[in-house]
Amino acid sequence: MMQINLTTNLCIRLCLVLVLGISFSSCKETTAQQNEQQSPQEMPLNEQAFKSSMAGKKTALYWIKNEHIEVAFTNYGGRIVGLWVPDKNGTMTDVVVGMGSVQEFANATEPYFGATIGRVGNRIANGAFRLDGKDYQVPTNNGDNALHGGDQGFQYKVWDARQPNAQTLILNYRSTDMEMGFPGNVDVTVTYSVTTDRELQMEYEATTDQKTLVNLTNHAFFNLNGEGSGSILDHKLMIAAGQYTPVDAGLIPTGKLDSVAGTPFDFTTPHTIGERIETPNEQLTFGKGYDHNYVLNATDPEPLHKAAVITGDASGITMEVRTKEPGLQFYSGNFMEGKNTFKSGATDDFRTAFALETQHFPDAPNQPDFPSIVLNPTEKYETVSIYKFSVTN
Repeated sequence: MMQINLTTNLCIRLCLVLVLGISFSSCKETTAQQNEQQSPQEMPLNEQAFKSSMAGKKTALYWIKNEHIEVAFTNYGGRIVGLWVPDKNGTMTDVVVGMGSVQEFANATEPYFGATIGRVGNRIANGAFRLDGKDYQVPTNNGDNALHGGDQGFQYKVWDARQPNAQTLILNYRSTDMEMGFPGNVDVTVTYSVTTDRELQMEYEATTDQKTLVNLTNHAFFNLNGEGSGSILDHKLMIAAGQYTPVDAGLIPTGKLDSVAGTPFDFTTPHTIGERIETPNEQLTFGKGYDHNYVLNATDPEPLHKAAVITGDASGITMEVRTKEPGLQFYSGNFMEGKNTFKSGATDDFRTAFALETQHFPDAPNQPDFPSIVLNPTEKYETVSIYKFSVTN
């Protein structure tokens, strides 16, 4: 009887060990699955949702990353889909808003989320310009004006994409003669890369076979507290510019360069975005907030001058913008209406993201005193901008 009891007890113990082992293994598996689900790549993005075909060209999802920063792109519109950097607690945070599929980007009421912009970024008055005595017309898509290259600008094009390494994505697009009313066949290359300094670097190149206009940029919409985290009005912003280009009611520059001193446009020392945004001011009324080009000081001895520094109030994530460009468009999300759903499930509500677009000035072809955006066949368009991320406690 004793032998039977010993055997029975041994069996019970073995069963308990087996059950505990299975439970422990199951817990480990569950934890691993949870950790896998926490990975930036797995949480909001499904590669299949970006595999499609548009105008006979295939679209896809691309990643560039290192241990400090991860960026997702689609070649539809040359778009940044999301960008992950650590916040003050070390949590990887998606600071660029975007959609969860190519189709959602294509159907969005806001066509510029994360897009590479061209041929000419920003506005051209009445969509009209004159070049070498000849008049040209770009389709108007922003009231009476052309915005970001017309109604079928680069944001709607499928770019050719290749990745020479895990940190780099190279996008190419040929804009054919008279596409959107612009003369010349223009070959564009944009190289996006990440560095060990938590930088996203953007290098733009273009050549043409006829005299034309080129002004390229990227239209990423940022929320440094994370996509879907609410208002950006408590972000603290510094812009290295003592002047800006005031606009008329259609947001076309008047041609003047006005001092920011004593106005709500003075970000030469840090202010929160929301601190003065409701100040009675004709320029803020025209833009429904900030939607203006800043004339960068460009006093740095380095090849890239500092344009702006901005910090998320909740995350502590700081973004520094450096560029070769003479201007910076600051847009405070005034036309966001909650009509589009981001990859996180949040909607694009009023002022829940901002843009800092490096650029030549708006309406440059019609403003003789502004830096020229004319590109000749004997020249090569080249410019670089960097978004660098760090943490401020």
